[in-house]
Amino acid sequence: MGKPVFSVGLLPRPHERTETSKTNDGSWRKIFEWLNKQVPKSFVFVVFGSECKLSKEQVHEIAYGLELSLVPFLWALRSPFWGTDEGDILPFGFSNRISDRGMVCFGWAPQMEILAHPAIRGSLFHSGWGSVIEILQFGHSLIVLPLVYDQSLNASLLVDKDLAVEVERGKDGSFDRDGIAKALRLAMVSEEGKTFRVRARKAAAIFGDENLHQQYYIGRFVEYLKNGE
Repeated sequence: MGKPVFSVGLLPRPHERTETSKTNDGSWRKIFEWLNKQVPKSFVFVVFGSECKLSKEQVHEIAYGLELSLVPFLWALRSPFWGTDEGDILPFGFSNRISDRGMVCFGWAPQMEILAHPAIRGSLFHSGWGSVIEILQFGHSLIVLPLVYDQSLNASLLVDKDLAVEVERGKDGSFDRDGIAKALRLAMVSEEGKTFRVRARKAAAIFGDENLHQQYYIGRFVEYLKNGE
């Protein structure tokens, strides 16, 4: 059509906010207070968004995988249609067994604020492209478990670029606790996974570069609006 097309880059990272602004929602005060007590760069943030409808079996395999991995975690879990409370949704005794190194919070989570917290080192997620960009802005390790839409393509690209570890699946497409635990340990703590962690940190220099996105991409667009060229 002969029309110019401009990329305006990525949304900027959230600036450091005060403790008051982080916790003005009482439902999240407990979570950030808890994160503040944790060892820096030790936690994996587990989140699968609102479009991925996990079955009871899938939720339980993820839970057992987190438990087996021994990796500290924060899991933002949307309450599924098949469960009404924690006792219905999580494996029996799970919360008690992991209470010293993990937390499960139900409902919506302020993802960008959590990713920006010093305790977070990686994320186990669905590999939706928006979340990929958000996580790479912080240089966190990526553990991908694609579930719907274009997520499998995104996961394949990230794995090919040595930016992510994908959870192994069976021939029928299912995943289990052992695959979850293995992927978490590889991406978060093992020497073998150091390559992924280094590449993720290098990616942050691009994805988290506000000058690149605001001055170059947006700057070019503004310049065109002003001068038409």
